[in-house]
This record gives sequence, C-alpha cells and structure tokens, in this order.
Amino acid sequence: MAKLKLKGKELRAIGYPESPVISLAMTTMEKNFKHTSHEDALDILKAILVNPTAFLEDELLEPIAKSLLEEKRKSELREKYATLSDVDLKAYLNSLTGSLFELNPKGIAFNTYGMEHIEGGALNQMHIAAKLPIAVAGALMPDAHQGYGLPIGGVLATDNAVIPYGVGVDIGCRMCLSVFNVDAGELKNRDKFFERELSEHTLFGGGREFKQMASHEVLDHKVFDEIPFVKGLQAKAARQLGSSGSGNHFVEWGVVDIASAQNALNIPPGKYVALLSHSGSRGMGASIAGHYTRIAMEKTKLPGEAKHLAWLDLNSQEGIEYWLAMNLAGDYASACHQIIHKKLAKAFGEKPIARVENHHNFAWKEMWNEREVIVHRKGATPAGKGVLGIIPGSMTAPGFIVEGLGVEGAVNSASHGAGRKMSRSKAMQSITHEAMKSELKTHGVKLIGGGLDEAPHAYKDIHAVMNAQTELVNIVGVFHPKIVKMDG
Repeated sequence: MAKLKLKGKELRAIGYPESPVISLAMTTMEKNFKHTSHEDALDILKAILVNPTAFLEDELLEPIAKSLLEEKRKSELREKYATLSDVDLKAYLNSLTGSLFELNPKGIAFNTYGMEHIEGGALNQMHIAAKLPIAVAGALMPDAHQGYGLPIGGVLATDNAVIPYGVGVDIGCRMCLSVFNVDAGELKNRDKFFERELSEHTLFGGGREFKQMASHEVLDHKVFDEIPFVKGLQAKAARQLGSSGSGNHFVEWGVVDIASAQNALNIPPGKYVALLSHSGSRGMGASIAGHYTRIAMEKTKLPGEAKHLAWLDLNSQEGIEYWLAMNLAGDYASACHQIIHKKLAKAFGEKPIARVENHHNFAWKEMWNEREVIVHRKGATPAGKGVLGIIPGSMTAPGFIVEGLGVEGAVNSASHGAGRKMSRSKAMQSITHEAMKSELKTHGVKLIGGGLDEAPHAYKDIHAVMNAQTELVNIVGVFHPKIVKMDG
C-alpha cells in the first residue's frame, strides 16, 4: 500500500479551519498513519473535527484535537471581544486572571489496586491529583490507564469542590443490563432475529441523531430553563435521546450465567438471555464538560502539570451550575438506556425479570470517614456495601455483575471495565482485521460495526483485573457477549 499523502484542500473541504491545524493534522496523519487508506484517514479527521474532546486522551491524535479546540476558543473570544463594550471587555479580561493555587508537595496517600496492571502515566496523574489542596482521599483501580486530568480508573474525593475533568467528557457514561426469563439457547436458535432487531432499534456515532424523536420526562427537566447554556443544548439532546456514541459504546445481546441460588438479583440459578448497553450523555454531556472545564481553568489557576484538574467551588455560581448540569446529564444518560432497553424488550416481546445499572463517569456527594465529600469516579464503578454494578470486559471477554463490599480504602469503588492496554491509534496500527475476526470466531461472537480501535487485543485481561479487586466486590453473575453492535 502506498504511503498516505494528504492535501490541505481536502481538509478544508471537510471543514477544517484555515489555520496551522491543517498542517499539523496532515503531518500527524502522514507520520503515524502512513499505511492507513486515504478514505480512512479522512474519516478519522472528520471524527476529530466533530468531537475533538473525544480524542484528548489519544496519544497520537491529541495534538490535532487540542489545536481544533484552541481554534474554536480563539474564534469565540474574537466574537466576544467584537460585541463587548470597553468596560465589559476590561472586566472580562480581569476575570481570566483567576486565583493561583499551589500543589501540596506531599499529597494525600491513596491505595492502588492491581499495581502490576497499571502504566506509569496513570500513576503519575494520580500522584498529581493527590497533591491538589482540595484532595481528601483517593484510589486507583486495576483497570487504570492514562487519561486527561484524572486518569481513567481514578477515584478522588474532594472538599466541597467538583473537577469537571475529574468526571470526564462523557458525563454519566453508564452500564445497563436487562435479564430476561428466556433460555439462553434462543440467542443461537434465533440469531438473525436478534441481529436484525439490534440494528433496527439502535443508533450509533458522534453527532448522529434520530429523525423521529423519542419522548421522555428528562427533556422537561427544570435545569434546561434555569441555565441558559444548558437550554441551548436541549434541542440536540432531544434528537439524540436513545442513541449511543462511538468509541467503546455498545449494545449487545448475550448470556447471563447465575451460579448461586442466593444472589442479589433474587433470580434462580441458570443461563438467561440478557441485553447489555454502555453509553453516556452524548453531545450534551460533552458540551457541558467543555464549557465548565474552560470556566474552571479560568477561575482556578494551577501549575501546568495539574491545569486540567481545575475545580469549581460548590458554593460558587459556576460550581452550582455545573453540579446541576452534570446531574441532568446523568439523568439524560439513564434515559437513553431506558429507551434502548424498552425498544428492544418490546421487539423481543419479553419484560425483564431483573435490571442492573450504574454510572462510571460522575461525581457524588458521599460520606467518607464521617465527613461529606465529593467523590469523582472517572472510569470507576460505585461499590458501596450492597451496591450492584456491572464491570464489562470487551466484545469477546465476559462482563461481571458485582455487589460492592464498601471498602473505605478504595473510596467505595471498583474498576469500570478491563481497561485499555493500547491507545486507539496504537490498536489501529498494530491489530489486523484478520486477527480480530479470528478472536471473534474463537469466542462465537457476531460483531455489527466496530473497529480495530476496539478490538479485544486492545484491552487488559478482565480476569486479571477482577482478581486484583476481590476485596472490593463479590461476583453475582457473569455476562457473555454473543451479538455486539457498535459504531462503524
């Protein structure tokens, strides 16, 4: 295959602004994706343009994403300056100075689970977070890997402050499992039916919207009317309600295996047909994250290595707004899952006998060591005593229904999945389609959509991750994916 060669006019044609980002994007793609097809390279660039924040944690594509966000920021400032009076402009510029906060050199102590599975970059990010003056407690989960601000798999409790990038870009990213009282053999006997209904009743991809909108009470939430910025997101949220994003989001049919007669789901032992979904708050959540992160970074000045951990005081107007908007985004993410499961249950003609769901990109007000704190779980599952959750593996590896044991040293948390061992770009470079097809065939999994960036090889061993957190959760049941739908 000939080496990749892009032209500036091609990037302009797909919407890239006339700026140095064009040269940067061409250089980055031609260097790191030299054997990628011309069409695939442009598709990657389009995806970054649509949602640059989704690529801020990609080690190869981050420079393009950051440059696009900076161009957007400059454009917003130019527009704002053009409409401000001299007095208002001066006040605005003064507000950007913010307050300078120093890091605590020692930092708080935090527990790390599965140290042997965690890369140095994630550990370093957690050590930086532990030095924040607002930090109270922390923990690092065995699926942890380097992220943006707080590492993926990082848990941080703070004193009356919320960190937008401690929650993450996909606010309220969530798991939801429905278990049906139907023999698992139905998935094999009626595989074409399950494939068809999965394709007909789901929608995936950044920016994708339904032509016929679903209805749900979340769209009438009072926060839409209370915060002007959030109000501007309402129409798009309505069009995306019930859809899923790109990346590692999925909806899949599989088999749940319940081994014990005494289980938290209160269903008899056996193998059941089940539906599992993973997605978050779509474009609304990403917009909220970006907007309030910029405000936090303006208000809370931190040293360079910690700048993305800027926080909002929950007594401030901006902090109150973000908290309300974050909770709305979480409710919206839950509503998306409700609609997906309702559609597919209706098509299946069955009602679930059990359901389990949980956020894993969120912040909660919780009691820790007899004081109220704000617990950020960026890629971590709530695991308070008796709390049910779902920890997925990959498109071929099993997921686990778990019951939390309420370990204070883990800030009542567990992993949110297997965790990546390869970045998306590295996976696309090093994994072949043949290898992924072979892995799918070995495990008897049918994949609809999906890409090499989500190949099973890109993830850690879920069994090793679960073995590293036996003191944090008990396993209630095991989910085996069989028919998987993803973006692509």
